[in-house]
This record gives sequence, C-alpha cells and structure tokens, in this order.
Amino acid sequence: MSGLDEAAPVASTSVFRLFSPELLPATLILAGGVTLYAVESYITATIAPSIVRDIGGLALLSWVTSLFVAAAVLGSIFVAARPRGIGLRNVYVIAAIVFGAGSLICALAPSMPIVLVGRTIQGFSTGALAALAYAFIRFVYPEPLWPKASALYAAIWGISTVIGPTLGGFFSTGSNWRYAFIVLVPLGGLMAIFAPRLLPRVEDDRMKQRAPLAQIAFLLTAVLLVGFAGTAERMDIKSALIAASAIAVIAMFTIEKRSASRLLPAAAMMLREPISRVYLTMFALTLILVSDIYIPYFLQMLHGVTPPISGYLVALVALGWTASAFLGGSLTGRRANAAIVAGCVVEALATVSMAFFLARENTASDVVVLAPVTIGLFLMGFGVGLGWAHLVAKVLRLVKRDEQDKASAAISMLSALASAFGASFSGVIVNSSGLVDPGGIAGNLSAAHWLYILMALPGVISIAASLSLMRASA
Repeated sequence: MSGLDEAAPVASTSVFRLFSPELLPATLILAGGVTLYAVESYITATIAPSIVRDIGGLALLSWVTSLFVAAAVLGSIFVAARPRGIGLRNVYVIAAIVFGAGSLICALAPSMPIVLVGRTIQGFSTGALAALAYAFIRFVYPEPLWPKASALYAAIWGISTVIGPTLGGFFSTGSNWRYAFIVLVPLGGLMAIFAPRLLPRVEDDRMKQRAPLAQIAFLLTAVLLVGFAGTAERMDIKSALIAASAIAVIAMFTIEKRSASRLLPAAAMMLREPISRVYLTMFALTLILVSDIYIPYFLQMLHGVTPPISGYLVALVALGWTASAFLGGSLTGRRANAAIVAGCVVEALATVSMAFFLARENTASDVVVLAPVTIGLFLMGFGVGLGWAHLVAKVLRLVKRDEQDKASAAISMLSALASAFGASFSGVIVNSSGLVDPGGIAGNLSAAHWLYILMALPGVISIAASLSLMRASA
C-alpha cells in the first residue's frame, strides 16, 4: 500500500485509479460481486411472473423477494460475525460457491417452494458479496479512493436497473426462465476460482467476542415479519405485523446496547456519537427511496404510460444516483459534508414533489405534465448518490480498526432492513389511502399523494442527522 500512498495526489484521487494495473484485479472481483447481486435481483423480478405461469405458486410469489432480503441480511451479518480463522478472502470463495449452488437449485426447481429454497441461498450469498465489497475497501484502496469505490458500486446498481430487466426479458417465455439461473452457475464458480488470485490476504483484526445470536435472531424476525406484512391482505393484520416487526427491532437494539457481544460497532447505539448518525442518515435515505416501487403502477394508471416505458422512467432514479455519485465523489472535508446535507434535502424535496406532480390525472400522457415527474425521479436518486459514498467513507473512518468489518457489514444490513420496512410502510400507506378502495383514478390520486407526503417525512430525520455530522466535523 505504501506505493499507492506515494502516488501523485491527482492520480490517487481519480476514479480511473480504481482501474490502474495494480488495483484492477481487486476492482473487477469486488465489483463483480455487487454486479451479481444487482443484476440478479432485477432479472428475477422480471421473470417472476413467468415462473408462476410455468410451475404455479402465485400465493408464494412475494416470498421470492422477502426470503431473498432476509437471507441477504444474514449474509451481510456473516461477514462480520464469521468464525474466527475464516478470512475475508475465504468468505468470498464460500459466498461465490453458495451463490452458484442457489442458482442451480432455482434452475432445476420443480415447484415454487424449491425456488424459494434456492432464492434464500442466493440471498445469503449475495448479501455476503455486497458486504465484502465494503469490507475490502480499506484493504484494497488508499483512503482517498474509498468514496470512489463506493461510487462505483452505486454506478453498478444504476446500470443494473436497465440491464437486469432487459436480460430478464430474454428469459421470460415459457420455461426459459430456468436459463436465467443456469447462466449464473458458472459465474459463481469462476468467481470462487479467481477470488484467491485477485484479492489480498488480509489480517483478521476483529475483536474477540461471541456471536451476537440474540440480536441476529430478532433482526431476522423483524425482516420476516415485514415480509409477512407484505403478503397480508387485511390492513389490521398488515399493521399488526409491522408493529410486531418494529418491536423486534427495538428488542434487538435494547439487547445490543447492553450486550458484550455486539452486532454493530459500539458507538452505533449512542446518538451522541457521529457513527450512529451516519447509520441513521443512511437508513432514512434508503427508507425513502424504496417508495419508488409504486411509481411504475402510478405512471401506468394515472399518466397512461406503457409498462416498458414506466420501467425505464423509474430507472432514472438509479441514473440520478450514479450521476451524483461520480460528480460528488471527489469532494473532501467540508464540501463532502455539505454534499451529504444537500443530498438529504434534494431527496426529501424530490420525494414530496411526487405528491403533486405524480398524483395528477394525465391519461393522455401529456409530456408537459410528465416532465416534472421525470425530473423528480432523477433527483430522488441524485440526492442519495450525492452523499452516499461520503457516508460509507465516514463509517470506515469513525470506528476502531477491530470493528471495521462489523461497521462495513452493517451498511448492507441496514440498507436491506430499510428496504424491507420502506416497502411495507409504502404498502400500508397506499392501501389505507385508496389504492384498492375506492381504487380507479380517484383512489390512485389519493394513494400517490399520501404516499409521497408521508414517505418524505423521514427526510427530515436525514437532514437533521446530516447537519449534526457537519457540525461535528467543523
């Protein structure tokens, strides 16, 4: 690493430095893990209806995603809570092999329950691969490149929102959905083979402690309860499940605060500490962004947009994230802190704008009416990407060396948890405000309006938390 540190300042902080000869191998394998997670998620979402048409299991369809998310949380936890003696490079090999096995199970599945088994295995492995991308940052790259590496991962998710559904379309006829999983099997094998050659062997510098089993159990319970809430039709049951999930999260945090065996870095449970406010900001930003899951439906019902076009319009969210991640990735010091605050403000305002621009009757697809919607979609992602890479860098800088594995794994864990809660909260809001009853144009207008009014409120939390981070750094 000393050779990298001696590099010229301009070269050392350029995004292209990630692809320099000495860093390219690690960049490819780490970005490859994130790519598997991202592309596979969108491909499966696209082919899920084809799976149901071919082998049945419509009642279990929502669990294709719910179990994947729950297992991804467990996979990210495994990176930090793995048995001592298993290095990060070995975890990568294990995750790649497990991913291939999960993909093979999905490809050969004769029924939906077997597909769910495969998806659970896939979720665990991809959750680990995503967490490993952050865990390796401090070992592979000099500190000035940490935000750039995070920006690259964001770009992968942005590109995947277009590539994933497009590839999924090729496998959406008849039983062809099986090939969407088959092609992933050799990829997992190749990544397992090349990981030991492309990734550095790093010291296991974690503090010695028992696995935080109680916290893990409550966290997984919370995610699964949210998954059940997503499938419940009655609002009282849905609300009760979300409340029970929230109680499980509170129980997890209560145990975490008092336990010697921790799931999160020690200071993460104390709001007076900057690291806790970094995580809070990331959680709130992700929670808000998940409200975009209903945008394709509202675009089709209220604005007369065709399904393919609505999908590509929602891809503007990821495009905005990607663009701002690269534009703001070079900022440092006060400017980086200002970018975090500005990003929180932009996302909150863009989200609330959907309550007025998206919630309009425009079945003729008037471009003038759609224009502010498309701008708002781009800005929703732009706001998150503007500060995300700097938040990731703060996580790695603010914790002790022996807690950095834990801190980096928590990024993926909290993002998955925020996504699960955001999806369920969004479902409760739209179902309570008219999406089903009375339905139709009037119901959709009401649902869209209240969804984006209420889902913008966590933006206030993210703004307050990010402002406190700026003051703490002053």
